[in-house]
Amino acid sequence: MSSTKIRETDLYLPIKAFLEAQGYEVKAEVGPADVVAMRGDELPVVVELKTQFSLALFHQAIDRLALTDTVYVAVPRKSGRPFQKALAANLKLARRLGLGLLTVRLRDGLVEVHVDPRPYAPRPSKPKRAQLLREFARRQGDPNMGGTRGGIVTAYRQDMERIATHLAQQGASRGKDVKQATGIEHATRMMRDDHYGWFEKVEKGVYRLTEKGTAAVSIQATAGTDVPLPDS
Repeated sequence: MSSTKIRETDLYLPIKAFLEAQGYEVKAEVGPADVVAMRGDELPVVVELKTQFSLALFHQAIDRLALTDTVYVAVPRKSGRPFQKALAANLKLARRLGLGLLTVRLRDGLVEVHVDPRPYAPRPSKPKRAQLLREFARRQGDPNMGGTRGGIVTAYRQDMERIATHLAQQGASRGKDVKQATGIEHATRMMRDDHYGWFEKVEKGVYRLTEKGTAAVSIQATAGTDVPLPDS
């Protein structure tokens, strides 16, 4: 079935059959809900249908949480990497909102439950938090504007700039001397890794600026110290 011909109603019968197989009585368009399913004295199950993931779908589902704790969003399942990426991202969103997520494979009506509704209990990542705090502590000043896309000045980049400036002033230097002068613990390794193409090895443990590195330092000196060195 072509994606241009998919309608929300195409999802209804597969989902109705899926729920009925679990003992639910299912009805469509009850009040504000696309699908309502009842089983005995249990809380109603509400399913909101859309032909693709959208904010509107999640807005509607959040509104339905006023009716019941058991709310699902449902979309057609598609093939291809773009859909898989969208599914993974929206699965995270559904979990955080306490919603369930269903997909329907329209060619055969297969309904797949990717997550059931449940209260979201965030689990902070200690390694990610530690990484954030390290970057914050190492960052010199506040060189970026919030909302910037690309060209972010990281603490690593600032360290590279300080190393390049030192070599521009002192010439070829031993890594341990650069470390002592700049206070950068891993100066030798950073020059050896040379992610920006600014450094070249003269002899064991000794590095100097490349033409690219010299040009980058010159640009910064001309533009001002608040302007980051180019990395390409």
